[in-house]
Amino acid sequence: MSDLDDLFEAAKAVREKAYAPYSNFLVGAAFRTPDGSVFTGCNVENASYPVSVCAEGGAVSAMIAAGQREIAEAVVIGDAALCTPCGICRQRFKEFGKDDLVVHVADLNGIKRSFTLDELLPAAFELEQKD
Repeated sequence: MSDLDDLFEAAKAVREKAYAPYSNFLVGAAFRTPDGSVFTGCNVENASYPVSVCAEGGAVSAMIAAGQREIAEAVVIGDAALCTPCGICRQRFKEFGKDDLVVHVADLNGIKRSFTLDELLPAAFELEQKD
């Protein structure tokens, strides 16, 4: 099994743990850091939707809690034709990834499309230029 297959399976497995009683739309995310560590997250809804947490946000929190600061590759999986990250999550990727970060978008059957961060979020908001 390839590293991408492992990342896909991690995202698929954590998707099953999502808490989505309002939308019934389960999402999972898995990130690989440059050292090969994998962090996962799933969406967690709340009756007050702005309080909800996206899968990517959960994975970012797990990565930061473990002392990591860079996403090298990501898989986002949902049961939709093309479950791309929302705008907030694209900005999260910008905070912790480089412009060439590859974000793979998947459904339950496999990877459907891959994007670079620069494709997902052109002209992104930045306070400082990264080296």
